[in-house]
Amino acid sequence: MAITKMLASMTQFVSEGFMRIFSPTDDAYPVIGFQPFTGVPYKKGKAASW
Repeated sequence: MAITKMLASMTQFVSEGFMRIFSPTDDAYPVIGFQPFTGVPYKKGKAASW
């Protein structure tokens, strides 16, 4: 009886992991669109002067 319970729990553990990996994402990120770069580009050899 203990072997069947252990086998069932191992099977459940592996199948839950498999379903988590291959299921569609459930992220709820907002759609914000394209964000333009508004910073100062880095130029090698010159320090930023504020």
